[in-house]
Amino acid sequence: MRYLAIDHGQKRTGLAVSDASETLVSPHSVIETQSSVELLRRILPVIADEQIETIIIGLPYNMDGSEGPRAKQVRQFADQLADKVEIPILFYDERLSSFEAEGLMTEMELTRKKKKKRLDAIAAAAILRAFLDSKASQ
Repeated sequence: MRYLAIDHGQKRTGLAVSDASETLVSPHSVIETQSSVELLRRILPVIADEQIETIIIGLPYNMDGSEGPRAKQVRQFADQLADKVEIPILFYDERLSSFEAEGLMTEMELTRKKKKKRLDAIAAAAILRAFLDSKASQ
């Protein structure tokens, strides 16, 4: 099954995809926009082009496990996306995805500007990898 992970942000949204065997996860792209309409317009072709069968959206829980205002915004975006696609949309805890992505990026020799542009896609890949690992262990 092919998955698309979305690390939804207020300014930048990272995308990552899995291969059909669910073993490889790759950062796909970062979409820079604050418009949910534009974000949807740019995500829908990725879903079609990559033949995505399920979408995983990182849900930003607070460290105590509660949902804050950002989680509400992410859920609103997911509702908008659900109106446009006919595939399952699932949520996955993203609390430590950006931290993990930053750790992975310290090994890369990129400028700060390039790291900032790739961070969200790498965070989406971390969300997707964690989701697939948890699915495999069930």
